[in-house]
Amino acid sequence: MTGLPPPPKLARRLLALALPADVRDPIADDLAEVYRRLSDQQGATRARRWYWREALAFAGGFLMERLRERATGRSPITTTNQDRRGPMRGLFESWTTDFTHAARRLLRAPGFTLVTVATLALAIGANTAIFSVVDAVLIDPLPYPNADRLVTIRGTAPGSDLPGEFPVGPEFFVSYRDEADLIEDIGMYQAVQSTARTDDRVDRLFMVGGSSSLFTTLGVKPLLGRLPTKEDDAQRAPVMVISHSLWTTWFASDPAILGRSFEASGTKRTVIGVMGPEFRFPDSRTSVWMRASIADEKRITPGRLGFQLVARTKPGVKTPDVTAQLATIAKRLPERFGGTARYAQLIAQHHPVVRSLEEDVVGDVARPLWIVLGTVGIVFLIACANVANLFIVRSESRRRDLAVRSALGAGRAGLIRSQMAEALLLALLGGAGGALVASLGVPLLVSAAPEGVPNLDLVALSPLSVLFTAGLTILAACVFGLLPAIRFSRPQALGDLRQTGRIGSPQGRLARHALVVLQTASALVLLVAAGLLARSFWELSRVDLGYKTDNIFTFQVAPQRPQLNDGPTFAQFHQGLMEKIAAMPGVESVGLVNELPLDEGSGMSRFATEATDAAGATAPLVPFSTTGGDYFKTMSIPLVSGRLFERPDHAVGMSNALVSRAAAQRFWPNEDPIGKRFRFGSDPATGTWHTVVGVVGDIRLRNFRQEAADPMIYLPMVGPTARTWVVGSPAYVVKSTRAASLAPEIRALLREYAPEAPMYRIFTMEGLADRALAQLTFTTLILAIASGLALVLGAVGLYGVLSYVVSQRTREIAVRMALGAERSAVRRMVVLQGGRVALLGVGVGILVALGVTSVLKSLLFGVNAFDAVTFIAMSVVMLLVAMLASYIPAYRASSVDPMQALRGD
Repeated sequence: MTGLPPPPKLARRLLALALPADVRDPIADDLAEVYRRLSDQQGATRARRWYWREALAFAGGFLMERLRERATGRSPITTTNQDRRGPMRGLFESWTTDFTHAARRLLRAPGFTLVTVATLALAIGANTAIFSVVDAVLIDPLPYPNADRLVTIRGTAPGSDLPGEFPVGPEFFVSYRDEADLIEDIGMYQAVQSTARTDDRVDRLFMVGGSSSLFTTLGVKPLLGRLPTKEDDAQRAPVMVISHSLWTTWFASDPAILGRSFEASGTKRTVIGVMGPEFRFPDSRTSVWMRASIADEKRITPGRLGFQLVARTKPGVKTPDVTAQLATIAKRLPERFGGTARYAQLIAQHHPVVRSLEEDVVGDVARPLWIVLGTVGIVFLIACANVANLFIVRSESRRRDLAVRSALGAGRAGLIRSQMAEALLLALLGGAGGALVASLGVPLLVSAAPEGVPNLDLVALSPLSVLFTAGLTILAACVFGLLPAIRFSRPQALGDLRQTGRIGSPQGRLARHALVVLQTASALVLLVAAGLLARSFWELSRVDLGYKTDNIFTFQVAPQRPQLNDGPTFAQFHQGLMEKIAAMPGVESVGLVNELPLDEGSGMSRFATEATDAAGATAPLVPFSTTGGDYFKTMSIPLVSGRLFERPDHAVGMSNALVSRAAAQRFWPNEDPIGKRFRFGSDPATGTWHTVVGVVGDIRLRNFRQEAADPMIYLPMVGPTARTWVVGSPAYVVKSTRAASLAPEIRALLREYAPEAPMYRIFTMEGLADRALAQLTFTTLILAIASGLALVLGAVGLYGVLSYVVSQRTREIAVRMALGAERSAVRRMVVLQGGRVALLGVGVGILVALGVTSVLKSLLFGVNAFDAVTFIAMSVVMLLVAMLASYIPAYRASSVDPMQALRGD
């Protein structure tokens, strides 16, 4: 580099005076070489400014060390260990000094500091927000003493046509209570939605009718008053306990509520207790717990299923042991309670299902939440890898500074402490930023979470969440700071002082590339998982439900008047309300149904035909529902053959019915069902025969994931007698382009038409469809955000590594081009270097994803967990992003002016 000006003479003299003789020449030569290179690349003015800054830093550092040595009379190493004030105070002072110096260094590198803190804040914040949800929902979901001993009890009957799991009857409760010695206490309950009325308020509330032992089994106490007792059961006292939410909203937290009465589920009941805000059994919707009488043993009719059981096992008892004992007890039920031959057959097939209450409360949300937590954990790992890469580059750039400190006698522990001080400061800043991100993210998570997630209203940044953030902060500092600190603290001072650092050490390149491989592999795992869930969402959204969900408003209404006491009067009420709604502007059609699809399911009963009676076969169990008005037109359920219900069909004694295509095929395969007859299978002697007048299309009643449509039977609002088919509170369906804004208008209409009737369960069918997909939507959304963030972090990591490599090889690349290398060849060289690292990461990521995606099987629909198309597509996306990240440094490398290299050499 002949012809370039020498370093500033005064600065060189300052170095000569300040530096010890054993390191003076190596440092001066090294600084001079860098000065000449900077003069060549950036000009003499910037090079002189840089030389003065470095000279003052080196001289100041050595002078401070000398002054400290003279003041203490000891070397820096011996001072720390032999300080008369104690080793802990000396260590504290050393850390304080290191933190001070680290803060100054970070302030001089604002770009590095901001990128690192932002990366950590996003990763820590995402993890803390998700952990806050997991903490409230999964880690501690039950506010009951010894909650690990609480179990739920249901039944299953393999080989029967009953659902997979079903509630039991009162005879099970009585027998288990009397005979199961592995159970300490047991309660029975049934959840309903019914009307509650006070002097100035009426609404439909979720209520629980339960035995008095329900509360003792759970081990809870009221906030005010008392709980139902066995004496209340014996006296059949109409008492109830209300929730904290109902107490605060309806009664303004009035302590005088005890002893007051109001109507609940059609009966005047007296409030004897108020529960605390933490009690929300069986879920947060419950507002009233009523005492439910258990019939005398002789009056129990066996086989009337529909009650839930919760029990507390004795200490040390295992669930399989309880299951075995209950199975033995259940087999003796026909001996004790009698019953029909069909009931005896059911008991022969019956097996109890005993499950922990915690598992039952959490339900299906556990797997998606653990998946989401694991997802953001991977993002945290990628972020740490990214920051570790930045630290390796930063540590390589500080090799001279570390070497000087080592030459002055600083031990390896001191060098590690110096670098860890930076890591801890950055981690603390990232943790603080993460707490802020989490505080903003938790409300967003709660609003996006699917309905039915327990304790969702309790999600907050709890003390445990704060501790989790602190733990992540310390872990982050260790992950990205400790290994580089150890590696760059080895006693190689003079060698590092002489090293130009143009291409870095082989170990440094290996570490950087390994971290990029880790980032790429982790990002690909998230991309594949998000791709599989996105494909599942797409497949579910294409499922033909058998009806339309757009532009349909739905609600329920519960009229209660003395004159509404039979089928015809209820039918007249609902027919009049439908006519008034149909006359509203923008309403196309109105209908009603007893059980709305995608909402509460449907009732089921056994239906017999003349053929099943003749063969003596068991009548099949089939869903059925009551309809009225233009229900099928409103829901766009097609008429296959025959006709739909007409106004005369809703009169006493008509006994007409509609069946779905699947029901027709089940009852009368390969026959014309029009004119065929069926009856309720439970009424062989007196059951009325119903005549099929039409066949309608099949629908998926419960959810999108049904393998096949449900066979359905539809009945009119009024049956064979006036007391049949009393449709008290059906769901109305209203077709209108204004579906989303109809609620206030219909509520005002209802105040005039039936002021005593509460309007509740207000939805749009599109909203119900979204709710049915909410769990998959939530998991897919989180995975998509996480995989996008991981993709960006992975690309940034690869870009940072290649940018550093290019900056170190600038002179080499310039020489290559001066010797005739094409710019395209230089770009290709750099892009291929990044591509090789990314390709290795993709290979590792595919292997990991093959093992990880199996946990998604329960969430997938219409796509295999090892779907080749998704794996290939996401791998291509990852490689394309890697190529793009590699191209920018490659373009910069190819833009080097070869003449600079020729002048420099």
